[in-house]
Formats: sequence, C-alpha cells, structure tokens
Amino acid sequence: MTYCIALAGKGGTGKTTVSGLFIDHLVKAGKGPILAVDADANSNLNEVLGIKKEVSLGDIREEIAKGEWAEKNPIPTGMSKSEYADFRFNSAVVEEDDFDMLVMGRTQGKGCYCYVNDLLRDQIQRYYKNYKYMIVDNEAGLEHISRGILPPVDLILLVSDCSRRGIQAAGRIAEMIGELDMQVKNVHLIVNRAPQGKLEPGILEEIEAQKLSLIGVMPQDDLVYQYDAAGKPLITLPEDSPIKAALGEIIAKLNI
Repeated sequence: MTYCIALAGKGGTGKTTVSGLFIDHLVKAGKGPILAVDADANSNLNEVLGIKKEVSLGDIREEIAKGEWAEKNPIPTGMSKSEYADFRFNSAVVEEDDFDMLVMGRTQGKGCYCYVNDLLRDQIQRYYKNYKYMIVDNEAGLEHISRGILPPVDLILLVSDCSRRGIQAAGRIAEMIGELDMQVKNVHLIVNRAPQGKLEPGILEEIEAQKLSLIGVMPQDDLVYQYDAAGKPLITLPEDSPIKAALGEIIAKLNI
C-alpha cells in the first residue's frame, strides 16, 4: 500500500522547502520509490529538488478540455480523450533514480472540467500504487485532495512559521480538513524558521489554543537563504545542517 503524505500551509512558511527535504530524506534512507507531487499553483518543488519541470497536468487538462474548440485540436484524429490523457500523462512524469515527480499546475478555467478531472484522477489512481510513498506539496486550500483528483491521504503535515498569525492560519486549515471530512488518519504541525529552534511561550499557548498536534520545530537556517540566493537545490545542503537534522528527528517521530 502506498503511504500518502500531504504538506500544507499558507504561502511563505517554507512548506515547499520542507517537502523537498522530506523527499530527499526518504530517498537517502532507502525508502523509495517515491512519487513527488507538486500540487501548489505556484509550483517550484522542482527547484528544491534540482530537477527540470516538464508539462503540468493543468496544461494537459486545458488541452483536452478546449481541444475541440481550439484552432488546431491537439488530440490526433482517431484518438479518444482517454487515450490522449494516457499518452500525455506519461510525458508529465519526471523520472529520477529514486523518485518521480508530477506537477499538478494551474486550476481549471471557466466551463465544465468534470470529465477531464475524472480522466486525470483515474490516471493518478492507477499510477501512484507503484510507489511506497507519495509526498504532496499543497497550497493552503488542499484543492486537489478535496476535489478527489489525488488519492486519500494518510498524514497531513501543516507547516507554519513561528508567528502567532501563522499558527492561527494552520489552525484554520486543520478546521477545514475536519469540515471536508477527508478522513485523514493523522494531522500534525511543524513550526519552521524558529530562532535557535525554540518557541516562545506565547506561541506554544497559541498552538494549544488551536488544538494542534506539534510534531517538531525546525530552526532558522542561514544556509537555506544562501543556497536559495545562489540558485542551489536545497537538497544539496550538508547532511549535518540544522534544518536537515531537525527534519530527521521529526521523521523519526512519525515512524514511517
């Protein structure tokens, strides 16, 4: 059975960095193969992982949905929409040694996309079962999961910065997960970019007030900024860097 993990949080919390380092940790622990899914509309997980981003599923969805009305229909004569989705899906998978990546891309435009979404959902449902883990970097709304395009999730990790507003935003996402009845087995909080990896008493009080399960704290790491400024993939950070060490402790607690 594939174990599905989704990371979610408001923009600017370092969620994509945590997602990429999480994938890297599992790969180096020999827990592949892994399917990495970039489900954030502002997709840049590939930059953290140091790989090139290919066509997104959003692009394919637009091709299929609007093909009949386009000046030049991309779907070849005699090929069904289902067959075309199957063909294009394969081109959207970026294959690496120990993990593959899919980019969900933009959300749909105007008009009905139900049929196309069903095609993509069926492709993903068929494909993800070939992996031990599926790691999904989400936007705050968890749209692709709530729409049923992505498979059910076993674990959701909410990523917040160390501000009170950030914790409150994580609390609202946790409430939404309950309201959408996603039936997730576990939901935990990771607080990122904490000075010296420590939280002030007021932040701990807010976490308790929001009824969030804190699984770990990741420190502010200057190397992350330096690597990002230099355009270096963050997975190439030294293995003994503070942020990688903290994430390793969190993954050990999760016992996955």
